[in-house]
Amino acid sequence: MPFINRINQLESKFQAKSPIVLSNCRVFFDFDNTMTTSDVLDDVIRRFSINDQWVDLEKAWNEEKIGTKECLEGQLRNVRVTKSALHKFLKKVELDPHFHQLLALLVREGIKPVILSDNFTYIIEWILNNHGIKDLKVYGNALRFYRDHIIPSFPYDNPFCLSCAHCKKIHLTKDKTENKLIVYVGDGRSDFCPARVSDIVFAKDNLLRFMTKEGLPNITYNDLGDVHHYFQELLTYGRKNH
Repeated sequence: MPFINRINQLESKFQAKSPIVLSNCRVFFDFDNTMTTSDVLDDVIRRFSINDQWVDLEKAWNEEKIGTKECLEGQLRNVRVTKSALHKFLKKVELDPHFHQLLALLVREGIKPVILSDNFTYIIEWILNNHGIKDLKVYGNALRFYRDHIIPSFPYDNPFCLSCAHCKKIHLTKDKTENKLIVYVGDGRSDFCPARVSDIVFAKDNLLRFMTKEGLPNITYNDLGDVHHYFQELLTYGRKNH
């Protein structure tokens, strides 16, 4: 199908109030299992927990018996890791192999993507810096170290929502304007809320299942190469029509 037809279909699918062109978008990414090839925070908890209580907490969270904040507080209470040991572990974290070219495309077009995560800003920024990526805006949970303990805090907590320790949608709604389309790329449960208030959603895994169940429009992707391809074609389309 010619790409212009796919764009027209998307404009209808997402009920876009203005033409979908790249320069008209603000782009937000989830981090774990979206920008990375694994769930980094889960891996940290699994590796450095002193017992298996994190499994019971994860089960209770998956069954929606407890919220994300309560789950993370309980899990991190049993984590023992020094800052240097954590850094050594984080060196192994791999980014999606297509993220660098996707970021380069967005930056060339004057778009500054934003990362929204239920992980911790310290961990995310350390990983990005280790991969040579700087100056990206990151909103996440906060932590501090006390000897070999990680002490979490949640500056963007919404006490009325148990789904997330970090209420991501507040960053979308405060930046939403009439002339900018909000594009969200995610994969998991913490992405349900921001996906509801975004104009265009790229979804996989749990987020895709949620969007499908709720009958919400989305673009399925397997990795960020799919997102890059979409943006590249969108850019080409925009230049041809302006």
